Amino acid sequence: MKINSFFQCKVCQHHEPKWLGRCPECGSWNSLEEKSKDSKKTAPGKTEGIIPVPLDSIEIREGLRFDSGLIEVNRVLGGGIMKGSAILVGGEPGIGKSTLMLQLVGGIKTKGRILYVSGEESPGQLRMRADRLEIHSEKIEVFSGTEMASLLQFCNQIRPVIIVVDSIQTVHSSDIGSIPGTVNQLKLCSQELIDWVKSRDSVLFLIGHVTKEGFIAGPKVIEHMVDTVLYFDTGSSEIRILRAVKNRFGPIDEIGIFKMTDKGLVQVKDTADLFLTHRKKAPPPGVAVAPVYEGSRVLLVEIQSLVVPAKGGISRVFSDRIDAGRVSRIAAVLEKHLKIRFSDQDIYVNVGGGIRISEVGIELPLSMALYSARVNQPIPGLTAVLGEVSLAGEIRPVSHHEKRVKAAAKMGYERLIHPEADCPEGLEEDLCFSVSTINEAVRTCFMSEAS
Repeated sequence: MKINSFFQCKVCQHHEPKWLGRCPECGSWNSLEEKSKDSKKTAPGKTEGIIPVPLDSIEIREGLRFDSGLIEVNRVLGGGIMKGSAILVGGEPGIGKSTLMLQLVGGIKTKGRILYVSGEESPGQLRMRADRLEIHSEKIEVFSGTEMASLLQFCNQIRPVIIVVDSIQTVHSSDIGSIPGTVNQLKLCSQELIDWVKSRDSVLFLIGHVTKEGFIAGPKVIEHMVDTVLYFDTGSSEIRILRAVKNRFGPIDEIGIFKMTDKGLVQVKDTADLFLTHRKKAPPPGVAVAPVYEGSRVLLVEIQSLVVPAKGGISRVFSDRIDAGRVSRIAAVLEKHLKIRFSDQDIYVNVGGGIRISEVGIELPLSMALYSARVNQPIPGLTAVLGEVSLAGEIRPVSHHEKRVKAAAKMGYERLIHPEADCPEGLEEDLCFSVSTINEAVRTCFMSEAS
């Protein structure tokens, strides 16, 4: 006897040949529904007329990118917005994602309609924010519904060049019998929107929320589907940092820096000393200044460390702005080569201004900050440090060495401790102190013999 039906879980879409009270895949109760086997067939039409073509015969069209209207956004995206792209923007609730998107669509210089899908705010609330930001554009259409079929129908009517979905967790499709925000809802709705914009050379911005751990919550499952993933992070109370963690059309080492004001987000032009603490006296123990290279510009940041006896005899590392594994490795190098104990100490590390640093040029200043905190001896004022530290205690060169040194000198630093290299042209020789080992770096930095 031929069976023409099956049972499908409405939560995870798992198939079973017979009805079960509980789905064996996701564990949901009473979620299996009977379906006809004809419904498993792929709907025709999506691949009709598509044939492979030789790579060399594909023409590269001009004008694939266009200006976002925000220099910092252009920087992070690699020069502007790519037509036919899907961009996921993640950030903590209230950090300013909606403000950023509204300012972007309000100032963008492109022809065609712009669709803002507001699933979390009413049209009135969105209008109040637009008035506060002084955004007035006849090109922006507001869609406050969250049903996928209605949204696609409206897209077909006005054919927008940009679609902003705020947020993707609120959109749902009636084809799936699960609540909005579930994995299958996110995947289906995102894929349908991505297919729509790519077939029409439009642009899709999907806004998603970030958990306390710093990860995009539900939309984490759609990161592989989009072209670009942007994180909107907070530095200090006013500073906002836009960073790309995935970008098919540009670099992922650029950052965009904004300042939140009562008039919205303001782009920060002069960022060299944005993350420094301006003191009248010498810095306290545990503080080192480092010129770091982020994308195409140099930022001077302050590495702060605190070393205290471990509680209960078990040492721990507390560091969320610099990778805790890197902090532990640098502490081990100092313990090995300088004979000072960190294994019985709790280590706290922070970066002034709240910016996250991942590049290797932070290692030598981090080691100087840790040493300074451990021996309770401050680094002499107006000293900047840069370099990579190997496990053997050697100081290795870093990229863009000359730009880092010149940026620190321009900010008035009088002693620049760095890996062995010639002093950049235009700087006095007595400004530059080249070091080759961690022992030499400590002696040079603190002007005393390392213990």
